[in-house]
Amino acid sequence: MLSWQRFKDYLMENWRVLKVTKRPSKEEFKTIVKVTAIGMAVIGLVGFILIVLKQVFFGGA
Repeated sequence: MLSWQRFKDYLMENWRVLKVTKRPSKEEFKTIVKVTAIGMAVIGLVGFILIVLKQVFFGGA
């Protein structure tokens, strides 16, 4: 029964957090999407550059 009570407490805590949160406005959502896309593009570009440099300096097939 102890684990059931802990699970119930966990659900209640999550419910409290969900009640406090709010949906982002359209403008906030657009900003979040833009920042996320830029971050993904930067990470991809860095990875691409590293692979190209590896092939140039160490050869590659």
